[in-house]
Amino acid sequence: MLDYPTLKIIWWLLVGVLLVGFAIMDGHDMGVGTLLPFVGRSDVERRVVINTVGPHWDGNQVWFITGGGAIFAAWPLVYATAFSGFYWAMLVVLWALFFRPVGFDYRSKIHNATWRSTWDWGLFIGGSVPPLIFGVAFGNLLQGVPFQFDNYMVSTYTGSFWQLLNPFALLAGVVSSAMITMHGGVYLAHRTEGVIQDRAIRGAVGAALLMTLAFVGAGVWLQSIDGYRITSTINAAALPDPMSKTVVREAGAWMSNYGRQPWLWALPALGVLGALLATVLLRFRCTLTAFISSSLALVGVIGTAGASMFPFIMPSSSMPNASLTIWDSVSSHRTLGIMFWATLIFIPLIVLYTGWAYRVMRGKVTAAYVQEHEHAAY
Repeated sequence: MLDYPTLKIIWWLLVGVLLVGFAIMDGHDMGVGTLLPFVGRSDVERRVVINTVGPHWDGNQVWFITGGGAIFAAWPLVYATAFSGFYWAMLVVLWALFFRPVGFDYRSKIHNATWRSTWDWGLFIGGSVPPLIFGVAFGNLLQGVPFQFDNYMVSTYTGSFWQLLNPFALLAGVVSSAMITMHGGVYLAHRTEGVIQDRAIRGAVGAALLMTLAFVGAGVWLQSIDGYRITSTINAAALPDPMSKTVVREAGAWMSNYGRQPWLWALPALGVLGALLATVLLRFRCTLTAFISSSLALVGVIGTAGASMFPFIMPSSSMPNASLTIWDSVSSHRTLGIMFWATLIFIPLIVLYTGWAYRVMRGKVTAAYVQEHEHAAY
């Protein structure tokens, strides 16, 4: 079995991979949902949009479920503290997600304009709210979350829901929302044609430019935000104990990893260049390559957040020494080892069956197809 410090690093990387997988796979159908009321002007056009992701959206949820399960099993303290502190925010995400299965399955069952329009906006909520909330959550993580532990290691959140909606966190929410909208627009451009494709391209290009500006702006702002730094000796092989370290807050501390490892600058560069390249490729209708470029932009943006905070996962603004890191908030050596080997088996299987499903259902979704399959299509 791999040693404990190595497994801690591996699981930080694996959780990152799962988050990226969720953003790419579940993100593009959320982006399509966000664009649905705007790129589809008639009922048939909106059904075309829905049918580009209808057969796959529920299968893509496996990345969301697996990511949440991995955080619960690998970082139990992070899971407990985050779901306590972000309780109402997580409920908003859950309530928004309720619209998706019902909207996809029942939207086209009744020939009523009001019924269908209502579910179109329900799918918009289900697609647009979760990325916004997740971005706001990451913005708060970068500023520190007000929580602390008592003598029994029970975490207490000392902030409020409205405190989460601060300017920097909202800017991070704009980055996340625009990023997912861009990705959904690129996918929609790949699966449609004609006026729907043209509108999808305009939406994707606009979202990509907004994401780029907001991402660069957030990076500049981050340099003046008090980051976190561990000043005590780290025993990477020690059992989890968040209170065994000393942490200080310093302006610009989140940029220190880039000074020690200059190659990390490739991540924010990938986020910016990937988005801009996707816009250029869309202009030439190279939609598949644009989707790959958009996916790389997501890797760059999410990777930038992870690289900036490393080794912190959930910093505490009210008790900095209680900040959760990859060294002191993980499960046991045995648990991480068993999960590692299980992941090596199941992640390739997920990738294989997902790739097969997309290959079988590849091609353009057209208005003629929807009208021909009136009772079978979404």
